[in-house]
Formats: sequence, structure tokens, C-alpha cells
Amino acid sequence: MNTKTALVTGAAGGIGAAVARALAADGTRVALLDADPAALEPLTKELRTEGAAVLALGVDVRSSGEVDAAVDRTERELGPIDHLVNAAGVLRTGEVAGFSDEDWDTTFAVNSTGVFHVSRAVANRMVPRRSGAIVTVASNAAGIPRWNMAAYAASKAAATSFTKTLGLELARFGIRCNVVAPGSTETPMLTSMYADGDATRPSVEGSPATYRLGIPLGRLAQPEDIAHAVLFLLSDRAAHITLHGLTVDGGAALGV
Repeated sequence: MNTKTALVTGAAGGIGAAVARALAADGTRVALLDADPAALEPLTKELRTEGAAVLALGVDVRSSGEVDAAVDRTERELGPIDHLVNAAGVLRTGEVAGFSDEDWDTTFAVNSTGVFHVSRAVANRMVPRRSGAIVTVASNAAGIPRWNMAAYAASKAAATSFTKTLGLELARFGIRCNVVAPGSTETPMLTSMYADGDATRPSVEGSPATYRLGIPLGRLAQPEDIAHAVLFLLSDRAAHITLHGLTVDGGAALGV
């Protein structure tokens, strides 16, 4: 019987929701965190109807106080946190020359500082127990320049480096920290980049004008594809894997 507890940020939709569903289907108790508590309601209802033990919490990961309170409540109501998935993220696009301070600051506050806040809070609970696994959902853009995506790519690179360094520091306690780097995934975040909402053709075929390759496998990733990779890295099947970055992009980054 699965007695584990997981905390997932950005759980209201996209990759975060897919990860939460996969964990719940495996019998894991799941704390669902998102900045929009109303957006969590459909998923919370769905999972509880299926018999899952879930806790929905409206939390802004930019606030260390809100994060600390959420971690405390999760452990009180669901039990010690075994798994953390950092899936919360925002995307602000635009060329650097016209990019605003607010967009830059918000991107880093959520995608990088948010990962720090949540990981620190959870790691402080895991260390005395000398066990746990953390996965940060980053992006293949962290290592590949993307036109109009400087802030997003840089913030994901920061989150990637942070998570691997955290894994180095926590290894002596038996805690593993890894990164999953998706490419173009069929989520609202991706479709928001295109005026007509159709991300499939430009993502799969690529864009020579912006020096972007397509996807060799010929399709967008589904959120479930990313969730499968996350669950593998959380599982005992990955017991000797830490400080690793697993790219799930259909070959879009050519293995870089």
C-alpha cells in the first residue's frame, strides 16, 4: 500500500495537473498548490471522486511565508512530505530590448525564487528524516537560446542549476534532486504564444526565421508524457539518480 505524500506546485493545470493525477492514481496523498485556488477546484473534485487523498491550497510561491505555512499544513494534514514537484511557472515573452522590468522580475520570482522557497521549506523537513525526492520541471530552453524567451529561458536555467546544487548538498542525507526539461508541450502556456492558439505546426515544423528547429518525433508532448518522466525520477526505480536533467522534448534540442 502506498503511504507516500507529495506536494505539487502549479497543480491547477498543464504539467502540474498531469503530475498530480499520476501521483494520485498511484495512491500517493497529494497537496495541490497553485496561485489560483479557484482553478484548483475542478481537479480537487475529480481526484476526491476517484478516492484520492488531496489537499488544495492557494499559495503564491513568491511568498516564503505562504510557502512555509503550506508545507506545515501539508505535513499536519497529509503526513511527512516524501516527494516535491516544482511545476509552477509563468511565461512572459518579448525581445530583450523592449522587455519590461515587471515581466523580468515576475518571471524570476515565480520560476526561480519560487523553486528556492518551496525546495528550501520541504528540504528542511526531509533532512531530519534522511529521505525524499525533489523534481523541478524546467525547460529545454534552459540550454538552447529561444527568440523572445530570454527571461523564461534564463529563469529555467537558474532553476536547473539551483536544483542540481541542492541535490549535491542533500545527497549526504539520502535526498535526491533532479530536473525534467520539457520541450513544446500541449498546455495553455504553449498555445498562449500563438495568436490563433495553434502551436502544433510551428512547434513541429520549426521556424528558420527565429533559428528554431522542429520536433524530430513529429508531435507535441502531452502533459502526461512529462508526468511519466517526473514519476520515474521520484520513484525507487531512480534510486541511484540525482543531479540529473532528463530532457523530454521529442528530440527538439537534438540531445543537447
